[in-house]
Amino acid sequence: MHIEQSPPAAAAPTGAGSTPDARQLRSILIAVSVALMAVIASVSGLGVAQTHMAVEFGVSQGTVLWIINVYALALAALLLPLGAIGDRLGRKPVLVGGLLLFGAAGVAAGLAPSAGVMIAARVAAGVGAAMIMPITLAVITSTFPEEQRGRAIGVWTGVAGGGGILGMFLSALLVDVADWRWLFALPVVLAVVALAMTLRSVPDSRERSAPSFDGVGAVVSAVAVAALIFVLQEGPERGWTDPVPLTGLFVGVLAAVGFVLWELRRREASLLDVRLFRARGLAGGSITLLVVFGVQAGIAVVLFPFFQAVLGWSGLLSTVAMMPMAVLMMVTSGLAPKLAARAGARATMAAGVALAALGLALMALFVSVDGGYPSLLAGLLAMGAGMGLSMTPSTEAITASLPREKQGVASALNDVTREFGTALGVALLGALLTTGYRDALDDRLDGVPAGPADTAREGIANAVEAAPGAGTHAETLLHAARESFVDGWQQAMWAGTAVMAALFVYVALRGPSEAEAEPAGGSAP
Repeated sequence: MHIEQSPPAAAAPTGAGSTPDARQLRSILIAVSVALMAVIASVSGLGVAQTHMAVEFGVSQGTVLWIINVYALALAALLLPLGAIGDRLGRKPVLVGGLLLFGAAGVAAGLAPSAGVMIAARVAAGVGAAMIMPITLAVITSTFPEEQRGRAIGVWTGVAGGGGILGMFLSALLVDVADWRWLFALPVVLAVVALAMTLRSVPDSRERSAPSFDGVGAVVSAVAVAALIFVLQEGPERGWTDPVPLTGLFVGVLAAVGFVLWELRRREASLLDVRLFRARGLAGGSITLLVVFGVQAGIAVVLFPFFQAVLGWSGLLSTVAMMPMAVLMMVTSGLAPKLAARAGARATMAAGVALAALGLALMALFVSVDGGYPSLLAGLLAMGAGMGLSMTPSTEAITASLPREKQGVASALNDVTREFGTALGVALLGALLTTGYRDALDDRLDGVPAGPADTAREGIANAVEAAPGAGTHAETLLHAARESFVDGWQQAMWAGTAVMAALFVYVALRGPSEAEAEPAGGSAP
């Protein structure tokens, strides 16, 4: 199916008569990468301070989770509308405004005297992040010449994929050497640096002519994304049959269907032309990113309890253990455009997915309590390399499927897909791990007192806390919990392997064709 696109020249940088030179392009890439790093670090960093916030604010774990999750909720819900606004009003002013709001919200969060103020600051930071994230990629696709665009997208993808782990490491380091409130200093400093570089180096670009803004589509898309992300966040905590997640699911599905019908009616004046999903590039790139980021997020859910509760490592050492995967992911993200130019985007994506599936299988096969970290390392490295190879061509396929004057929307769609994948992976792989752990633990608790045994069933961290109360059965309880966690781990990893294998078949058969892999603004796919 062939989809027509708008003329490529519609989003030339305003106020610029020619393509920026190599030095300017390098400055632009650094500026948007630093801005993106600020956003990603705020997604992952606060998780290491959950206990500190609960104690200082005197609130429940549910409130702490809201402090963490409301940022991602606001970010995901507003990506598409704010990406479209950037296309219309100019990408540079929206990026500058987002950095200002994001930095101010970070300062307010760091000084927050109560949980209520903290939640409000995190919502504001999420709005700022939704102004920043899609614009960073749109600046690349609308500014870089075709022959350099793939390499720049590879750098952006590496920061988006590996930046979360790097941000978590720096956050854990700050918690260990200073105070948990200093966690907000890192994103604020990054935002200030990005703001200075943006004002100096980033050109402006926008739609030259545009139909009336799709306000209805913007509102309905925000409701749909917010409701569905809310369901994935609250379902594991409340239970999937609880009225709150069920209501959210109903609202989200209803809004999503309404959004599709409305956009089909608007056609060329739509916020997002959903007809473009008939093209292999947009569909294949979106599905690949959804699954790959879901698996990556699910891996983190499994890995950190393994490092901390099974191996007894600190939060800082646990993040250090993730760094080899993150570094390799960032390296292969940069190499992927060269490989795609030689072998093709579809072959590169398929190779990356296959390598990631191999990594999951290796971890499922060899993980053990006695084997410790070395039993995981080969799988982690394969996962990192595979994700890096698959993410960059997937991102290129998405941005190439929309015309250049719609690159804010294209970038926002790319980011929404990542956020959905992350939430979905955490919910599903986390649920598989929990179920597998409990089923395996029940067969290993013979002789353990009922109280500590019931506490241990809630999770591996609870088992570690309950062990001293088990008296002479403390070691038995700890050993049973650790072995059961590994059993649950293996179930989750094999499920992830099956999903990645299915994705490999899909990409091999329905991945983007070479015509569809051309950069945005090229010939229509």
